[in-house]
Amino acid sequence: MDFNFTDEQSMLRDTVASWLADNYSFDQRRATLAKAPHWNPGAWKAFAEELGILGAPFAEELGGLGGGPIENLVVMQEFGRSLVIEPYLGTVVIGGGFLKHSGHAQASDLIGKIIAGEAIFAFAYAEPQGRYNLADLKTTAKKDGGGFVLNGHKAVVIGAPYATHLIVTARTSGGQRDAEGISVFIVEKGAAGVTTRDFPTVDGFLASEVILENVKVDASALVGPADNALPLIEKVVDEAVVATCGEACGVLAKLHEGTLEYTKQRKQFGQPISAFQVLQHRMVDMFIQVEQSVSMTYMATIKLDHEGERTKAAAAAKVQIGRACKFVGQNAIQLHGGMGMTDEMAIGHYYKRASMIEAQFGNTDHYLARYEFLSLGQAA
Repeated sequence: MDFNFTDEQSMLRDTVASWLADNYSFDQRRATLAKAPHWNPGAWKAFAEELGILGAPFAEELGGLGGGPIENLVVMQEFGRSLVIEPYLGTVVIGGGFLKHSGHAQASDLIGKIIAGEAIFAFAYAEPQGRYNLADLKTTAKKDGGGFVLNGHKAVVIGAPYATHLIVTARTSGGQRDAEGISVFIVEKGAAGVTTRDFPTVDGFLASEVILENVKVDASALVGPADNALPLIEKVVDEAVVATCGEACGVLAKLHEGTLEYTKQRKQFGQPISAFQVLQHRMVDMFIQVEQSVSMTYMATIKLDHEGERTKAAAAAKVQIGRACKFVGQNAIQLHGGMGMTDEMAIGHYYKRASMIEAQFGNTDHYLARYEFLSLGQAA
């Protein structure tokens, strides 16, 4: 299995890394979070116009760079290293993924707006009772003439405060947890009947509780097949999970690098604590977790295009990432001491993001159970 990037992918990585180094320092990020709108529209514009990375995974005929999951991995890994809060995952990976894979009639137009930085998507799939079950839906979409009427409550919709569109999963038939009867809709966030309660998450992102109350959409809002959209949802979520694992690789690398540098500076008993053998062993264990996470994520990325292996590979990568986020993050904080969790130190912010990634789309226990079911040949 070839884990080497092509020249074009390496150039993409270097371009993103260089721009972030010059324009997205830790202090600049803190300043952005401290004042409204709590994200950086200027950075988003630069991603679209200066770097062109919002088109990284889209075909050239759509105005993209002709890439795919590996390009998403490259971008997300660098975003993880700089703790980028702008909504690449929700917009490009998830919103773009639904449009690419569904054959939606407006896909070309909407993808063009994504690439231009004009359309921002948020994925409204989770519900208060749903835990990590993508099919556990109380939100309904009922036929109304030539369109649908949506009602329901979506929880912790990451990126919704600055989104222009919501990707909403809803039940069009069947029981609350049935695999059949699920459909996906594109809903403009400003549509009548959509209300939000916005709040910050612990890692610096913004999210919303989204209430849909008699929200009317026409038939063109339907994404993918009516009543049978769960396979499409699972495919896009697998891609999002692996992209998030890519982000985690960047976060974990910075946790390890920052801790290694700190142990060389912090002195105890007249010498750097990095000279103590027990801490050297700890740093090696952290490094091993980082390297295993990178390898598992690369493997899962390559297998995203293999239908029979995709879901199992994504689950395996998420398990490794979850364990690494906990081990590397906790050890980074322990070796820094109490100051590691102060707002002024970057290491605490990386730890918070690692903790959120561990639970995103499903925690380690959830994906371990999913991997076990898939290994036994059962439906997860």
